[in-house]
Amino acid sequence: MAAFLSLSSISLTRTATVLPHSTTSFKGNVRLLNSNPFNICSSRLKFTVADGKRLVVRSQAAAASLSASSGESVRFRLDNLGPQSGSRKKAKRKGRGISAGQGGSCGFGMRGQKSRSGPGVRRGFEGGQMPLYRRIPKLRGIAGGMHAGLPKYVPVNLKDIEAAGFQEGEQVTLETLKEKGLINPSGRERKLPLKILADGELSVKLNIKARAFSSAAKEKLEAAGCTLTVLPGRKKWVKPSVAKNLARAEEYFAKKRAAAAAAEQATA
Repeated sequence: MAAFLSLSSISLTRTATVLPHSTTSFKGNVRLLNSNPFNICSSRLKFTVADGKRLVVRSQAAAASLSASSGESVRFRLDNLGPQSGSRKKAKRKGRGISAGQGGSCGFGMRGQKSRSGPGVRRGFEGGQMPLYRRIPKLRGIAGGMHAGLPKYVPVNLKDIEAAGFQEGEQVTLETLKEKGLINPSGRERKLPLKILADGELSVKLNIKARAFSSAAKEKLEAAGCTLTVLPGRKKWVKPSVAKNLARAEEYFAKKRAAAAAAEQATA
């Protein structure tokens, strides 16, 4: 008994408050504590001394009911804060037997690939049949992720060249169009070549150098007396062995064409 009184005196010096028998030191949320009145642990016990004669041990729920009955103001404290009821749920205890709540196979069934251990099946797998992402129609061009829809040229129309104010005999290239402020390619378009399109008319004779011309633009420019120069494209890199074979094939067919031309001249 003496040891118990000494232990209670230590607890009194740390957490307890000496109050009359009708009051308590708890000033927390009464409704929250009354929802689980049996949740009593050693850290929630309140030691109070009534008139300095006897030791009274109460839980927080009991102390809260006393404070509610006495009409004291209830305020939030660190020892009575908690989540809303129903906001936190216990995690499922898989593989812990029937008592865990998912039956003897813990919700995975008795047979099949998904009941075995391991990673299971990948996302989108439908048991071997044609999956949904392969059954739906595909988008063409850049919307479908293919390179067919990406731009290959920087297009410029004839009306834009006319509005830029080029004089008779001047040279029209990708650089001169940038200097005039007619085009301002950025990003991927900075490395694209120039292509002339046929929208509009051109009234002056110019020397135009571009990678490509549309057929209608070529007709209009030739009718206007312009000089057209098709710039060569960048050659595709091939292995040295492939380049050697291509050169040999070109030499062979050149000799064959020359022999055919000589035979035609002899017969003529």
